[in-house]
Amino acid sequence: MVAPRSRVTPPFVLAAVVALVAVWALAALALGNPILPVPWVVAEAFAREWFGGDLWEHVLYSAYRVVLSIIIAVILAAPAGMAVGQAPMIDRIASPLIYLIYPVPKIVLLPIIMLFLGVGEASKIFIISLILYFQILVLTRDAAYAVRPELILSVRSLGARRRHLLRYVYFPAVLPSILSSLRITSGTAIAVLFFTETFATHNGLGYFIIVQSWGRVDYPAMYAGIVAMAALGLSLYAVIEFLDRRFCAWVQAGV
Repeated sequence: MVAPRSRVTPPFVLAAVVALVAVWALAALALGNPILPVPWVVAEAFAREWFGGDLWEHVLYSAYRVVLSIIIAVILAAPAGMAVGQAPMIDRIASPLIYLIYPVPKIVLLPIIMLFLGVGEASKIFIISLILYFQILVLTRDAAYAVRPELILSVRSLGARRRHLLRYVYFPAVLPSILSSLRITSGTAIAVLFFTETFATHNGLGYFIIVQSWGRVDYPAMYAGIVAMAALGLSLYAVIEFLDRRFCAWVQAGV
């Protein structure tokens, strides 16, 4: 039996936001320094930059990059993880390569990637997808490897072929792990996104925060960009939670 996962309900999220804003306000008032503006000043800057500026455009560019990177990583890593996890021969060949490559910080490869792909969208999306790829691959492989042999034999006894095993056994078995890996990697994706958008670009929240706001010493606008990036990460997490409730209800029931 799989233990049901705990759920964070909207009232608790709202309470956490209120508590965080209260601590932020108290710290800003106690510090009394422009480098930490009070939340209502940041809210005013957010509205100004969103409705009178181009903050919304930077949010769209960042959302496009991170969502596309996640989709590419899942499409490539999930089938590979299932293949490695269910085929001992492939596992013996692929696992040593995974163990060698997985611990290497992929962000150090960014200069090399930029040499091959340039400084445009391709290099940014590629490095984010590459980092997410191995995290999703490892968790998917472990989930596929953990499928009970008696379950596979029972399905085969009913006349199931390879494609049936993939569709009705392995994919449902690894889907919770894919979504769990996305919970972990969504934060990583946002962090890498911020780094890649701080140079060689003119759009995205990383550019807005570092170049367009911090660079001209507009601290309220900088914090508005940080809030927007946090909201983007929270939105990604909320979507993953929705997909988990929609397609992995049996996990929530503890079956």
